[in-house]
Formats: sequence, structure tokens, C-alpha cells
Amino acid sequence: MVKVTLKDGSKIEVEKGLSILEIAKKISEGLARNATCGEVNGKIKDLRHQINDDCELVIHTFNSEDLEGKKAYWHTTSHIMAQAVKRIFPNVKFAIGPAINDGFYYDFDVEKPFTDEDKAKIEEEMKKIIKEDIEIERFSLPKQEALELMEGQPYKQELIEELPEGEEISFYKQGDFTDLCAGPHLTSTGKVKSVKILTSSGAYWRGDEHNKMLQRIYAISFPKASELQEYLDLLEEAKKRDHKKLGKELELFMIAPEGPGFPFFLPKGMALRNVLEDFWRKIHIENGYQEIKTPVILNEELWHRSGHWDHYKENMYTTKIDNTDYGIKPMNCPGGMLVYKNGMHSYRELPIRAGELGLVHRHEKSGELNGLFRVRCFTQDDAHIFCLPSQIEQEVAGVIKLVDEVYSIFGFEYKVELSTRPDDSMGSDELWNMAEDALKKVLANLNIEYELNEGDGAFYGPKIDFHIKDCLGRSWQCGTVQLDFQMPERFDLNYIGEDGEKHRPVMLHRVIFGSIERFIGILIEHYAGAFPIWLSPVQVKVLPISEKQLEYCEGIVKELKQVGIRVELDERNEKIGYKIREAQLQKVPYMMVIGDKEKENDKITVRSRINGDLGDMNLDEFIEKIQNQIENKE
Repeated sequence: MVKVTLKDGSKIEVEKGLSILEIAKKISEGLARNATCGEVNGKIKDLRHQINDDCELVIHTFNSEDLEGKKAYWHTTSHIMAQAVKRIFPNVKFAIGPAINDGFYYDFDVEKPFTDEDKAKIEEEMKKIIKEDIEIERFSLPKQEALELMEGQPYKQELIEELPEGEEISFYKQGDFTDLCAGPHLTSTGKVKSVKILTSSGAYWRGDEHNKMLQRIYAISFPKASELQEYLDLLEEAKKRDHKKLGKELELFMIAPEGPGFPFFLPKGMALRNVLEDFWRKIHIENGYQEIKTPVILNEELWHRSGHWDHYKENMYTTKIDNTDYGIKPMNCPGGMLVYKNGMHSYRELPIRAGELGLVHRHEKSGELNGLFRVRCFTQDDAHIFCLPSQIEQEVAGVIKLVDEVYSIFGFEYKVELSTRPDDSMGSDELWNMAEDALKKVLANLNIEYELNEGDGAFYGPKIDFHIKDCLGRSWQCGTVQLDFQMPERFDLNYIGEDGEKHRPVMLHRVIFGSIERFIGILIEHYAGAFPIWLSPVQVKVLPISEKQLEYCEGIVKELKQVGIRVELDERNEKIGYKIREAQLQKVPYMMVIGDKEKENDKITVRSRINGDLGDMNLDEFIEKIQNQIENKE
């Protein structure tokens, strides 16, 4: 018998050698029916995996809180799709077919790109394979036999060649289809219920543009048809909110072919951006930050000193000045170090909180560029906090509270993730353990629930990441606070302590928006372009019915501008109904309709984007109303 500790802490004794699925059946038939994979002592395992020792066991289903249950389900469906493609295109060469956060894809080497007709046939064949309820079997082979089995499949053979000698290589077989795979997978194809092919695109083998272009099919699957329909409805809503589409329609930004990955902000986009940056400055001043600005280009030696040259060079742009190599900054941190080193500091000055809206450049592959979400130049709302070791916890707590305050204003919920030491880290075990323990303690003291993300910290220190959730339930990683004992060492940063001796400060890196550009993209989709009034590029549109009211309207516009309200006058010779529809399409919060009656009575008639006709009122009354809404960030 072996003792198994379940997720809720309860313990059961089971016969040695039982599979995870068999243990699930002992717990409940419902759990066994819905199980997709298991987690044994923190490691994801197939349902077929046998338990031979005492262990901790989590049994995942499609609806488990994390993605592991879904990924096993989707990975199985990717094999069903590959089998369907093989039935229709017998000469296909298979690459990889992983589960991702929203479904799965599979890369195929075929003679020509898949057409819509091809994808419809593949989807129908997938449904047949599901209906056949083919048993899925797992087996392993030595390396040479694995290579022989995958004869005629060059991509699979390339992957096998890279595996260590002597290692047993696992495969999954379902009927006439066998695939190289580590798993986990469901027990039969019939466990999958509703499937949908979403889209296809070209994709280079291993993401390398020097390799052959393959054809990638993206798809999704769910245990219930109703869940699939909900997801498809969500996709349709996301298309309507696409920030690239709305950015063009609302004249916020553009990407020119002369600068792929380098966004241009148009006047209305700059109005939105300036509001965000002004808000950032105001809230940071209130929280004791000073603002700095550091250069975009600094010499190569600096980037060696910071460690970026060794850890990040492939993402950096470089140039030569006076026969010396320079790097265009991918991060603001080293410049912040030099600002701190500009003078001697006393312990009495710490903490020093230095904030910067710093423009950085990073080389992204052309195929990965995506509107404002993935660009080659962007502005990070960085801050670097230099503090005493005794101040670490209060400073991290201060950052977390500031993040909470900012996100709540935009209506974002968020989750917290703690990332620990990666493989390519700098520094001693002692410093890393101290840093990780400090972050855990702060989160515990603030009663903040968090997920542990092992091995995903920055190369110089552990970090807390903040993942905001938009109105469609999508998650975006924006804010972060990173604890760093390495940079102060590398840059020989000091302060004079109470004892009159030099000591190392501790450094915190942190952002809240993350990237201004990306955050604006998120806001566009979150609000579907209908920004709250304090963010709206145009807050009021003044609409004269005819030219006779133009002079009166110009006076209104002047008065609104004088009190800081962003206003436009539509003086086109168009019917008023057309002007109103145009203003609504531009998602302007308030419209003023001005005719002879309003002019004669010195009034305005107001229409709200949300509530429709608000009737007539005095201009002063309207100004007070809108200023209150802007001030309160309604």
C-alpha cells in the first residue's frame, strides 16, 4: 500500500502500482470521468502513470484552476487534428503540436497552404476520429528504434537526435497514427467533445526565419458544445475590440511600412497618452518619487557591466559612435544606476525613489509584431528604488499598494505571481534566498494570494508580477516589482551608514503600466474604444445645426478649452443626424446640439454617449458636471 496526499490535504491509502486514473475512480466516478492528467509531487503526469511510492497527488480536470487540465485536453486534440490531416494529406510531414494558453496548434509541412475548404474537411475528419473513440496508448523506445519508427518524418527525427543517449523516448498511438510526444494525453479520442478550427498561418520551423516555412493550424476544443459557443462568441467580441482596428477608426495611432514595429501616435492618441502620463506623474509625486530622464544610447562597456550584453544582446540594437560600440537601451536600469552614482548618499536619504518614462528599443522578430502589444520601441514607466536592507519590506509593500490603487481606477482585477531564480541568474545562493524570502514575507503580511512561478525570475533577482484581467476575462502581465542585489554590486553603488562606513543599497525595479504603448492597447480593447471621460481624447463634440449657430458654438468651444476640457467643433455642412452618428462612432462621451433655440436662450442641449438626450442646460452647469466626472475618474 502507498499513502497519497490529495490537494485538500486529505490522505488515502491505495494499492501500489495503481494508475492515476484508477486512483481517481476510487475517489469518485465523476472525477475519473473528467480527469485529464495528474500532478505527482509537483510534476505533471499522464493518467496512465502508476503510483509506486507515497506522494502528493493532484488530479486535474478541464475546469481545474490552472491550465494543466486544459492543456492535456488540448494536446490530445492536437494529435486528433494531426491524424485528420494525415488521412486527408497522406504525404504530410509533422513538426510540433503543443497546447497553448488558448487552445492548441500543429505545424505541418505540406505542398501548399491550407485553404478554407481544406480546414473544413480537416475539422469534419477530426469529428469522425472523436466519434470512433480510438484508444490512446503510450509506449517508449530506445533512441535508434525511435529514429527508425519516425522514418520519413525529418522534423521528428531532428527532435529525437537532440535527446540524450540512453533515454527512453515516449510515443502516443491512436489507431493508424503515432506521434513523438512526452504527453500527457487523455485515454481515448472520444473523451474530446466539441472542436473548432480557428485559423491558419505560416510559421517557420522552430521560429527561425532561415528554416522552412510550415503551415500552422490553430484550433480549440471543449467538453461541452455550449462552452465552445461561449468561446466563439468571446472571439467575436474580441474582434470588435481589436485595438488595431479601433486605433485606426478612432485615429489614435498608426504603424507605417517605413517603420514596422515602431508606432506613430496621432493627435487623439497623444491626448490619451498625455492624460495617462500626467496621471502617472501626479500619483508618483504623491508617493514620494522623483522623475529622471536617462539617454537612449550608452556605450557597450556599460551594458557589459550591467550584464545585459551577456544575457540580452540578441534583443539589442547597436551602433558605432567615434569608432566606439554603443548599445541602444533595451531597459532603463543601467541609466538609473549612473544617476544614483552621480553623488554620494547617506542612509538618511534612503529610500530614493527615481521614476522614469524611458524610451527603450528591443529587436522583435517581424512575425511577432502585433499592433501596440508587441513593438520594437516603447516607453516603460520604470522606477528604481534604492533602499536600506531594513526598508525592503516597506518599499515592496508600498509598490504593491500603488499598483492596487492604479489598477482599481481602471476597473482591473488582477492576480499576483511570484517568480523565482532562473537558470541563467547572477549572484550567490545566499542573496537569492534572502531576496525570495523577503518577497514571500511581504505577500504574506499583506494577505495576498499568489501563484509560484519557479525559475521565471529576472537574471538579477526574483520578482512579483501583476496580471490584470480585462472585461473579456483575458489576462495581461503589466506591473512588476523586482528585488535586485546584483546591480548595486556590479555598479559599486554605496551609501554612508550610521557607522560612517560605505554600504551597499538594495535596489527595486518596478513598473505599473509596463509599457505605455501596450497598456494603451489593453485599454482600447478593455473599453472597446469608449473610454471613460477622463481618458477620452475628445470629451465633448459641439454640433451646430447650421452655419447660423457657428459663432455661438465657437464661443462655447473657447470657454470649454479655457477650463481644460478636450473639445472639437464639427462645422461641416452636414445634417445634424449625420453629425450625431459620426460623434457616436467616434465614441465621444458628450455631444452638444446647438440650434437657434439654444443660441437665443444662451443654452446648450446635451446628448450623452451612454444615456442619450439629457435635455438643455446652462454651459456653466454642464462644465461643473463634466469637471466632477473627470476629477472623480468616473
